Amino acid sequence: MITRVAVVPHPPLLVPALTVRADAETERLRGACLRAVSSLADSSAEWVAVGVDPSGPIRFSSTTSGTFAGYGRDVRVSLGDPSLGDAAEPGTELPLPALIAGLLREQAGARTVDVRLLAPGTPAEQCRDLGAELAGSDTALLVLAEGSNRSDERSPHRPDHRARPLDELLATALARVDAEVLMELDPALCAEVGVSREALQVLPGVVAEGTWRGELLYSGTPFGVTYDVATWTRDD
Repeated sequence: MITRVAVVPHPPLLVPALTVRADAETERLRGACLRAVSSLADSSAEWVAVGVDPSGPIRFSSTTSGTFAGYGRDVRVSLGDPSLGDAAEPGTELPLPALIAGLLREQAGARTVDVRLLAPGTPAEQCRDLGAELAGSDTALLVLAEGSNRSDERSPHRPDHRARPLDELLATALARVDAEVLMELDPALCAEVGVSREALQVLPGVVAEGTWRGELLYSGTPFGVTYDVATWTRDD
């Protein structure tokens, strides 16, 4: 069964080769992500990753590879360890969440990551049901999700006064393993301010049984987009 979960964002700035000069906040974010996924690898070398992308619903197995060439550099990543015969040559243009899952797998030294991307607008109950389906898997879970992209003047979209309170709510829920708060997220509001609701609503299905504790490793809005990094661990 799944006993460890990591929640991380998936911006291109997590890729060192895509950043000419990382500032202190970027390094903090990258460090928190590495801590989270290293904890995940300590639990299992086999991962399942869940994210959201317009291409969804879609699944990428560990025999898939891809490149960040579309983001400026031909940095190649694999969803499986090539030295173990798990990964093939890049044959498809992977969505950003899948690329970041591959990058983090390599950084943490995990063997494989099976990526499932939900479609935007997937109902909360379906997201929770996916989590319940995955809960019994002998894997660790990587959730690729981001907070709002409308919180302040640096944001890529016009600021929305509802964004920051929602971000604060999410950070608290991740720290406290508050599945009820995640299930009650407003789909319309999340869509309007850019929150990855669908991926986050997989979590309640995973933690429906057992006693879980959370740790919030990072929460910030360095470039107008809110990023949270957290781990959830089952104690029983």
